[in-house]
Amino acid sequence: MLTLTFVVVVVLFALGLAYVNAPGIAWLVAAAVALAAAWTLHALPTTLTLALALVGALAGLLLAIPPLRRALVSHRVLRLYRRIMPPMSQTEREALEAGTVWWDGELFSGRPDWQRLLATRETTLTPAEQSFLDHETETLCAMVSDWETTNVYKDLPPAAWDYIKQKGFFGMIIPKEYGGLGFSAYAHAAVITKLSTRSGTAAVTVMVPNSLGPGELLLHYGTDEQKRHYLPRLAKGLDVPCFALTNPYAGSDAAAIPDHAFVRWGEHEGKRVLGLAVTWDKRYITLGPVATLLGLAFRVYDPEHLLGEVDDLGITCALIPTSHPGVVIGRRHMPLNAVFQNGPNSGRDVFIPMDWVIGGQAMVGKGWRMLMECLAAGRGISLPSSNTGLAMLTARTVGAYARVRTQFRLPIGRFEGVEEPLARIGGNLYVMDAVRRLTATAIDLGAKPAVLSAIAKYHITERARQTINDGMDVIGGKGICMGPSNFLGGAYMQHPVAITVEGANILTRSLIIFGQGAIRCHPYLLREMGAAQEGDPAKAIRAFDAALFGHVRFVLANFARALVMGLTGARFVRAPRDVAPWTRRYYRQLTRFSAVLALLADVAAASLGGALKRKEKLSARLGDVLSLLYLASATLHRHEAEGRQAADAPLVHWALQDALVRMQGAVEGVTSNLPNRLLAGLVRLAVLPLGPRLRAPSDGLGHEVAQLLIAPSATRDRLTGPIFIGGGADDPVGLLERSLAATLAVEPVHAKIRAAVKAGTLDAALAPEAAPGLLTQRALQAGIIDAAEANLIATHHELVARVIAVDDFDRDLGAALLQPAIDALARTRAGSRQRSVA
Repeated sequence: MLTLTFVVVVVLFALGLAYVNAPGIAWLVAAAVALAAAWTLHALPTTLTLALALVGALAGLLLAIPPLRRALVSHRVLRLYRRIMPPMSQTEREALEAGTVWWDGELFSGRPDWQRLLATRETTLTPAEQSFLDHETETLCAMVSDWETTNVYKDLPPAAWDYIKQKGFFGMIIPKEYGGLGFSAYAHAAVITKLSTRSGTAAVTVMVPNSLGPGELLLHYGTDEQKRHYLPRLAKGLDVPCFALTNPYAGSDAAAIPDHAFVRWGEHEGKRVLGLAVTWDKRYITLGPVATLLGLAFRVYDPEHLLGEVDDLGITCALIPTSHPGVVIGRRHMPLNAVFQNGPNSGRDVFIPMDWVIGGQAMVGKGWRMLMECLAAGRGISLPSSNTGLAMLTARTVGAYARVRTQFRLPIGRFEGVEEPLARIGGNLYVMDAVRRLTATAIDLGAKPAVLSAIAKYHITERARQTINDGMDVIGGKGICMGPSNFLGGAYMQHPVAITVEGANILTRSLIIFGQGAIRCHPYLLREMGAAQEGDPAKAIRAFDAALFGHVRFVLANFARALVMGLTGARFVRAPRDVAPWTRRYYRQLTRFSAVLALLADVAAASLGGALKRKEKLSARLGDVLSLLYLASATLHRHEAEGRQAADAPLVHWALQDALVRMQGAVEGVTSNLPNRLLAGLVRLAVLPLGPRLRAPSDGLGHEVAQLLIAPSATRDRLTGPIFIGGGADDPVGLLERSLAATLAVEPVHAKIRAAVKAGTLDAALAPEAAPGLLTQRALQAGIIDAAEANLIATHHELVARVIAVDDFDRDLGAALLQPAIDALARTRAGSRQRSVA
């Protein structure tokens, strides 16, 4: 019994040391005390005690004498590490090193510093930015509609194009010194979000020049001459930019683009200059068909060694006027019936002078790093903002529709089956906007959060897809009949474009988020890799030794913390004090999952080595944990930044409970699929010692969230943010808002009439839905309602009838207008058949 007690005490004490990440000297002192106690109390056999003392003495020597430790341990581990470390290409290295680590580093630490997050003040709009959002952006929204752009103009209306250029929409990120607006990332995101609540075509048209494109590349890497020439022209809309990266044979694997250039001498403007002969074939290039300035990525080769001794100089970015001889601007793509300008372009042996390379000759071969660093910021603004706008549109319109539309004498938003998707719409939107705002704030603080931008892009676009699908389920037939009154069908058709671009979501989840995050955010992994690649043996062993033993302590600490927090439900974890008291349990659980993520990442990397790179399902699940930690962090930050709005509590609870249960599922998925089953069992014991105990949001909580969407309130306004509500009589969003107001106003009147019917005062055979006019007239005659209330019923009935109506067209859907084009196509096909027969 004494031996068992002694072992239990020692194990608990060791767990405590590991939990607090005690230094080596503390472990040595504790071991000495434990051995002395074992000897004095005879808690262990004498031989075992002496053997443990010998092992402890050797361990003490290794810890106390670093040169001995390096020679006997670290040197051997370093050789093994170099053998098993997967090879890394230059493009992979540049992608990993691009951008900066921000809050994602804390999430990988096992013990996030929540005060650091809470001390991050959310960016606020300047008066000029707020005015632009309230006036210029509002005006542009009023000038366009998805129905007209898609079915009438097949483009933005000419007046909208002119307005965009005149008001500087293309120059939001360009500093004022070059004629731009000089907006913050937060303002840029707000403008795109608002435009997206009105027109996807307008949002994309404005979004692209302000994200990854010539403007941003010039700002960061352009020569002074290039900046002075191009930035004012871009800011004023004199040049329309596009950037061409994707090749038919290199989409997500953009580093493998076959587009190429050879360094050679050539003629330009009558002079013999050193330049590049470029050949390319690009597609999916947004604004390409109307661009006047083409940003182009290609690989440069120097077989004649005109620039040095290297043949393959790497990916390079250049600016080429589309009027330049040899540039071929192709026709247009039609991405899922979206009509933003998008199409292919190409060129063959097009000679350009060297000073057309962005940054000049010195930046030849540095294009991939340029693109990765700019993408780290741009990807965190463009698609997250546009997709959050779509979700705002969905929440506002579908929530109103669910209150206005009745079935079985009950608003459909009161049905539990409808409440379920409404709850997802509301909860997901709260998270999406929180992530959009926090990511933009990070960029304004100077961060280039490559990993967090990938997380924002993937999860916001995926949740937008879920939100739009849920919205379509709720509105039913109203959503599937296209026409000017359909407020959601266009978004439903076009949304998959967002899933595909700027890194296809499947690959973003399975390769990028964890693959890049584990190396960039881990406190020791990148240091170990750097030491392994260090050419100086003495520097390498010292750096590797420090990283290795820090890493060992890190693993032990996270093992102990994950186990203890799992056993106690993280109830005793320190949480921030200056937060809403009811949120502290969420901070504690997120701290627990931070330790779980760090432990699982190390176990996966150690057990699989380079094979982890190919275990994409495991990588995806680990990335899910990291992503959900960030989404939950953003949710908590938003709640604090908005002043802890008590009315928003159901949204916060739903969002955090959903995130936690998803994290739990991802952790289960990792432990269930680690190839080494013995190790998997041990790890599962540490990370889920009591099994999966977290639960998804309850039906009751979902009911509370759903009710927030179907009635006007400050919470609903905060949730749907800067949505554009048109004032026109036929504007579908404005019509829904007026119908919702009328519905709320008329509900008490209808209640009076129902009460009269129930009491027998009115004919019970007549229901308001069956004969609303007649019943209203009889109620008025009977004095149950007054004339104003009768008028209210009539107005409400008219508005609801217009809301639930769907559009219809001529039988040929306008094909007669296209008859000349149809006849021409038929003649072309007939001619092709004749040539084929001949």
